[in-house]
Amino acid sequence: MQKCATREGTAHYRDRFKNILSQDHFNNSQNLFISSIGFGSYLGKHDDATDLAYADSLIRAIEFGCNFIDTAINYRFQRSERAIGAALKTLFQDEKFSRDELVIATKGGYIPFDGAPPRDLRKYFIETFIQTGIATPEDIVSGIHCMTPRYIENQIESSLKNLGIECIDIYYIHNPEEQFREVSRDEFNKRIRGVYELLEKKVAEGKIGVYGVATWNGLRQEVKTKGYLSIEELFKIARVVGGDDHHFRVIQLPFNLAMPEALVIRNQILDGEELTILEAANNLGITVVASSSLLQNQLSRDLPDFLSKYLKDLKTDAQLAIQFVRSVPGITSALVGMSTIKHVEENMGVASIPRATLEDLQNLFKYSEK
Repeated sequence: MQKCATREGTAHYRDRFKNILSQDHFNNSQNLFISSIGFGSYLGKHDDATDLAYADSLIRAIEFGCNFIDTAINYRFQRSERAIGAALKTLFQDEKFSRDELVIATKGGYIPFDGAPPRDLRKYFIETFIQTGIATPEDIVSGIHCMTPRYIENQIESSLKNLGIECIDIYYIHNPEEQFREVSRDEFNKRIRGVYELLEKKVAEGKIGVYGVATWNGLRQEVKTKGYLSIEELFKIARVVGGDDHHFRVIQLPFNLAMPEALVIRNQILDGEELTILEAANNLGITVVASSSLLQNQLSRDLPDFLSKYLKDLKTDAQLAIQFVRSVPGITSALVGMSTIKHVEENMGVASIPRATLEDLQNLFKYSEK
C-alpha cells in the first residue's frame, strides 16, 4: 500500500467520477489530481458527537468526489485530526478507497491541547513540552506559537499518529506571521530556514510529500505591514536550503467573496514586479489553496441577488460562494468546513457544475463596482 498520494492514485480517484462530476472539478497540481473543493475541519465543539459527525461527513465527502482533506493539529484540540484518522481507517479497512487516492494536509505551529483545554494550563505546558525537551520558554511566541525544528518534528510525529497514516502529503507551517509579534524579520528568516531544513529531511524520510505555509494575514497584507510575508523571500530561503529541487510548493490563505485580496491587491514583489499573490505563486510554481471559502459560514446566506446572474445553475448561497472561489484562476482547491452530511451534500453539489468562466467572473466584478 502506498504511503502518500500519487499521480496514479489520484488519477484513478478522478476517473471514478468522470461520468458524474464536471470534468474541470479536478486540478492537476504538484503532479497530483486534487478536487477543486476541499474538506475543512476547523470549527466545532470538542466532544464525541462532533468527532463522529466529522468522521461520517468525511467518508461521505470522499464518496462524493472530494479527495483533498485539510486539518491542523490544534483544530478542536487534536480531535479533528483524530476524527479524520478514524474515517480513513474505516475507508481503508473496507477497501472502498486507497491511501494513494487522497491528498491529506495538516499544519503545525500553535500549541495544541489534548482533547480539551487543560485545567492547569501552565502545568500542562511544562509537563508536555518543557520537561520533555520539545520546547523551551524562549521558543514560544505570545504563549501560543512555536516555530523551531525540534517542536515541529514533534508535531509532525503527533499528527501522523492522530491521522493513522505514514505520510502527510502537504505539511504547512501554521500562521508563521505570529512570530513577528516578538521577533525581528532577520530572526524570523533564521527560524523559517531551520524549519525548512527539518521539513526537507522529513521529505527525504518519506514522512512528508511537500511543505508550505498556511497563513491568515501574512500573504494578504501590504508590504510595509509588520506581519507581511514575501513569497519571494520564503521561496529563496527554500532554494538555499533544498536547491532547485526544494519542496516548498504550497501556500494557503483565506480567499472568498468578502476577502478577495489575493486576486486584487498587488502586494508581492517578484523580480522587481508588483504582482498579486496568485500571480506570484503561479510564476514560482506554487500551489494556492483557499481557506475560509464561506468565511466561517457567514457567506452561506443573504448574498446579493446579482451573483446568480454570473454564477449560474446553483441552488444556495453557500454554493454560490464556493463556486466563486473554485472558479478563480490560480486557486487549486476551495476549502469548506463540512461537519455534517447535509453540508457535504450541499457543498459537493457544486462539483457537478462546470466552473464559472473568466468572462463571468469579469462581469461579476464589473457589476459589483457599479
